[in-house]
Amino acid sequence: MASAVAAALVGWGFLDYKTEKYVMTRNCRVGVSQRLLQLGVVVYVIGWALLAKKGYQEWDVDPHISVITKLKGVSVTQIKQLENRLWDVADFVKPSQHPSVPLANCWEDKDCPEGETGTHSHGIKTGQCVVFNGTHRTCEIWSWCPVEHGAVPRKPLLIQAQNFTLFIKNTVTFSKFNFSKTNALDTWDSTYFKHCRYDPHSSPYCPVFRIGDLVAMAGGDFEDLALLGGAVGISIHWDCNLDTRGSDCCPQYSFRLQQRGYNFRTANHWWEASGVEARSLLKLYGIRFDILVTGKAGKFALIPTAITVGTGAAWLGMVTFLCDLLLLYVDREARFYWRTKYEEAKAPKATINAA
Repeated sequence: MASAVAAALVGWGFLDYKTEKYVMTRNCRVGVSQRLLQLGVVVYVIGWALLAKKGYQEWDVDPHISVITKLKGVSVTQIKQLENRLWDVADFVKPSQHPSVPLANCWEDKDCPEGETGTHSHGIKTGQCVVFNGTHRTCEIWSWCPVEHGAVPRKPLLIQAQNFTLFIKNTVTFSKFNFSKTNALDTWDSTYFKHCRYDPHSSPYCPVFRIGDLVAMAGGDFEDLALLGGAVGISIHWDCNLDTRGSDCCPQYSFRLQQRGYNFRTANHWWEASGVEARSLLKLYGIRFDILVTGKAGKFALIPTAITVGTGAAWLGMVTFLCDLLLLYVDREARFYWRTKYEEAKAPKATINAA
């Protein structure tokens, strides 16, 4: 039984061992194809994978980021209700709110549940349905009086804001390499940040931005944004090569106009001489700056280098395999090369000579 199984395995070639045999062939077509493919692999591995894509480096693409901003500037507005008013940093830097104010019509008191409030309401309902005019009735509310009106300014009130400056201090930390860098230029001049202004050509590493220039680089018009507001995106990208000890690690800025139209409301409260609490409600149209920071850092390491080189070696082996296919299956002399490349070698049988 065992001999029958062994014979079957031998017949199927299961126990055959194949070893490499190198045959030198004088075939120009296959030879040229092989050299061109090998050249392509070498150029790809060295030129693209190793040099262009820095395949010899280990990467950290999840940095720790901190951003601090400071807005500076002073302006004066002439508003009928407030007369001449001076605006400084404490006045025009505000958090945003976004309410809207439609009317609440009713027919009778039960349409106005007492104490009910809503996102779009001016106040809290008293439970009374009152006459608004000759044809309409509305729910009475307890609120500040008068309510906000929907007048839109015809010209920017803070046109001088285009000369304000925005200071952006950004620190990026790549914990994998224990490396930190800030976008502020390392200088001994204590007055540098007071007079420098960002310019992509002459001062690319100054973190102080003039608002008018910043809006222009984002593709917007300052007067339009100052009139009805808007949102500007500021992107800071770090692409650091730490093999140069951090000298090749500088921020790259880009700007984009994200939306036109942005406003928010704020109020100042005080007590009048009569003992009645009063407030000034301001609807402010402004420019919102959204800052996005991304980054990556690379440094030489043996493992990624070995992987990149090993991948190139595997591709060179694939070139040999492809050329073998061309030689054995496509070439006109494929049968000849097949017989030459593959040869069956059998060991001679041992014989016993009788004495």
